[in-house]
Amino acid sequence: MKKLMITAIVLYSAIISVIVNSFIFIKDDLRLLFAAVPLFLLVNGIAGFFVIRSSSKRLRVCCHGTVMLLVFVASAVISLVFHTVLAANAIISGEGWLTLLWSAVYCICLEAVVFWNGIISVYLTSVQLGIKQRVIGALCGMIPIVNLIALAGIIRSTFTEVLFESEKEQTDIERSSKQICKTKYPILMVHGVFFRDSVKFNYWGRVPAALEKNGATVLYGEHESATSVRDSAEELSRRISDIVQQFGCEKVNIIAHSKGGLDCRYAIAKLGAAPYVASLTTINTPHRGCLFADHLLSTISPDIKNGVADTYNATLRKLGDKSPDFLAAVGDLTASACEILNEEIGDAPEGIFCQSVGSILKKARDGQFPLNFSYGIVKQHDGPNDGLASEKAFAWGERYTLLTTGASNGISHGDMIDLNRRNVEGFDVREFYVQLVSDLRSRGL
Repeated sequence: MKKLMITAIVLYSAIISVIVNSFIFIKDDLRLLFAAVPLFLLVNGIAGFFVIRSSSKRLRVCCHGTVMLLVFVASAVISLVFHTVLAANAIISGEGWLTLLWSAVYCICLEAVVFWNGIISVYLTSVQLGIKQRVIGALCGMIPIVNLIALAGIIRSTFTEVLFESEKEQTDIERSSKQICKTKYPILMVHGVFFRDSVKFNYWGRVPAALEKNGATVLYGEHESATSVRDSAEELSRRISDIVQQFGCEKVNIIAHSKGGLDCRYAIAKLGAAPYVASLTTINTPHRGCLFADHLLSTISPDIKNGVADTYNATLRKLGDKSPDFLAAVGDLTASACEILNEEIGDAPEGIFCQSVGSILKKARDGQFPLNFSYGIVKQHDGPNDGLASEKAFAWGERYTLLTTGASNGISHGDMIDLNRRNVEGFDVREFYVQLVSDLRSRGL
């Protein structure tokens, strides 16, 4: 795929370079325009669309834009060299300045078309650029040297995205017949605190779609965003019971993130959900709580705490929650509360496959807001963490996996659920869940 893309870039760069520097020939024979104009428009219309095999129109347009930006860079360099030679000849001969001027104007206008074709295409379709990179590119566009650095960053991001996404799509197509995620029991995905299950903005990002492509049946907890562990557990226990009756599936495989892991443990241990659960996988769940939360609740004044809680609860009622309780939810995540909870519900129950997964950030800046801000504060109280929960709080069940990357970025609390839909260097979040569910299938679950 990469070789094909590079070959296309070289080919299109050669064509565009000839066209944008063809003024000295066209001025002598205007008939050449009948060849140059259609060819120029053709390249600007199709370059990159057929380089990758993808059913995604968005990805093909992004590929087109990336190719056009690389063609722009290559042809601009060639044009600069070409016009430098023209200028040298004009200096030596003392004539040809007017031709040089009009050739430069002609070249700049056509190069502008190539550039804007590319930049608009990637700005409209790239997922990995993000708002920050788009803003930097726009603000630095007229600053010499800096604009080239910004453009290089944009091209690097979109080029990597196109290759990565097209290869992932081909992988899923090639193994689609194997249905490696078709488990015996459906997958129940349970969100963490301060979020809801939404059709428009999936809490789990691109993960559910990746699982379904590989045969999984994915369902959601559909519980409220912020209540105590017990109240959330009651909702989830009813939800599990409804799923079993509705689908006749006997049991579910639960994948729960953050506080959702505590909610599910309580539902299994205390509220009768155990017979209907085949497995429980907790993702970045603070099983031993957060000392940072203890510190936060003990130092903030009651007026501020109650003010924040009232604002949050009022907002969530408007969004659909019936009885949100901000302080109860946060309070159950403290280390002191989790110590009591663990004594009450005990260890992993027998007869249910239980495992836990955790991850850590390596640098605050890689957490994305607000995790880039909270990382340092949490580190002071809890040590290595994912931006919210600490490494020492994750381990639970018969198998524990700590995820790291060979790169310098690490994996945040949000990255573990693909919250920002970004491709983390050294960690393919969608493939991680595909393999996780495939393992459940191999266990007969």
